[in-house]
Amino acid sequence: MRAVIQRVSSASVQVDDRVIGEIGKGICLFVGFEQSDQETDMEYIINKTLNLRIFEDENDKMNLSLLDIHGELLVVSQFTLYGDCRKGRRPSFSKSGDVQIARQNYLMFKEKIKNTEIARVAFGQFQADMQVRIDNDGPVTLLLDSRKLF
Repeated sequence: MRAVIQRVSSASVQVDDRVIGEIGKGICLFVGFEQSDQETDMEYIINKTLNLRIFEDENDKMNLSLLDIHGELLVVSQFTLYGDCRKGRRPSFSKSGDVQIARQNYLMFKEKIKNTEIARVAFGQFQADMQVRIDNDGPVTLLLDSRKLF
């Protein structure tokens, strides 16, 4: 499983010109699943997302987590995180996995996130054409891979 974490002052996601999710200060989390992802991969990404100390404390040092600041979370499914650009000019998405398996994984990930202590969580729509608006704070952008490939 892969994820992109962006620290935001606000973020929203629209489908068909209708806002379906929005948050204030917190994290916009883009998630992508591959065929062989398990619950342990999801738990790794969730744990990192909630506990990475990427928010400033009173001394302007990144020392606080999403949980520490009672921040909000916007989760957006993004299969292109598994795009392979090493050959040619068009990315290959063969590692993104089967759509039905990815959908099941996304739904499971959603339920796991809902059962955490996050103050507020919003979600994009799986397999939809979405417009995501992000006010990136910092900017702070981090990449995660549950297999720790980078």
